[in-house]
Amino acid sequence: MTAQRRLGPSSANTRSVVLDMVRSGGTVTRTELAERSGLTPTSITRIVKSLLEDGLVVETGFSESTGGKRSSLLELNTTGRFAVGVSLDAGRLTYVVTDLAGSVIGRLVSPGIEQAGPSDDVVRISRELGQLLVQLEITLESVVGVGVAGAGLDLGAGAERLSLTATEWESFALNKALEPRIGLPVVRDNDAACAALGQYWAGRIPATQDFATLYMSNGFGLGLMVGGSIARGASSNVGEIGHLVVDIDGPECWCGARGCLEILAAPRAVVAAALEDGELADQLGLSGDPHRFRADFEAIARAAAQGEARCCALIQRSARYVAAAVLSIVNVLDLDRLVLAGPGFADAGAIYVREIREQVARYARTRTIHPVIVELADPGLDAAAGGAATLALQHALTPHAAWSGPSFRVSGMMES
Repeated sequence: MTAQRRLGPSSANTRSVVLDMVRSGGTVTRTELAERSGLTPTSITRIVKSLLEDGLVVETGFSESTGGKRSSLLELNTTGRFAVGVSLDAGRLTYVVTDLAGSVIGRLVSPGIEQAGPSDDVVRISRELGQLLVQLEITLESVVGVGVAGAGLDLGAGAERLSLTATEWESFALNKALEPRIGLPVVRDNDAACAALGQYWAGRIPATQDFATLYMSNGFGLGLMVGGSIARGASSNVGEIGHLVVDIDGPECWCGARGCLEILAAPRAVVAAALEDGELADQLGLSGDPHRFRADFEAIARAAAQGEARCCALIQRSARYVAAAVLSIVNVLDLDRLVLAGPGFADAGAIYVREIREQVARYARTRTIHPVIVELADPGLDAAAGGAATLALQHALTPHAAWSGPSFRVSGMMES
């Protein structure tokens, strides 16, 4: 494959790919960049010069001598730019600021978005975001943009909001409302996709390695990284693992199917099962309030992590369904890495990891060919917000990977 075909005809895309190689490589030389990209040394020298001038890359010493002149080592200038990520969640609003490497350098947590409508919350988001930047002494000029992670489908014009927890947020044009208030570009994606993108960027994972992130909050989502880009699908809605059927004779799901993973294993299902045991519900202080099911689930998960037998059984049941769904995904996509992320895994994530590892190791079709690494994101609560900041970094700095199709998602809408 020629460099032109691999990198694309655009000089901006070429520069974008080279910067991504520096990101994933840690420290690299110009010679290594030329070899990996297929570009000429002259082209690499020109691109690196522009990256150095823009403060995106720095020289950090020299490689070991092989008999000739030692080569300069290049790496990301992590403090050259910053990005903000926001996770929209009913339980909490999480803001993070990351450096160019995707490392979190500051965070702010405030009450969730459950009560107020988008118009009211946008005012609060802009105020709290500004406060965080002031606290960190970061200027707007050094921030490349704001990424926002939230649940729900990517909705086209006139699409029905098919969601158990449908709100105005799913179709709210957040970028148009927020950008004028903060003076920064805003991009948006679903929380699972953001969590996967954050793992890719901060973990210095190369574009050649595909993997998936399973995200649990109110429900489930799957973010799939393929070739350094988020897999999108025909309507930009890849990853609806919550509606993968794991029991064809199971209870009816709100989506219309039966036995979906979400209706059997999501936090609401775990809480509903716990409430059937009055003694356990009283012991844990479960509210039974449908608007507070997340707090109830967290109480169950904490008790399970501490060894309470009935809670362990409830979480284990959920984990078995999740593992069955993951096994199907692993077999279909031939994955070798899966990351669990999101607030749903914060307390009892180890139980889910153990069950998934056992089922995949025992039943995956490719188990004799390669192992499947299953790991818990760290820190799980920052996964979506940190990934949202990465979304902003990718759109601003490596646009070749921000969208692999003819258009890209901005604030839940499709724009050319």
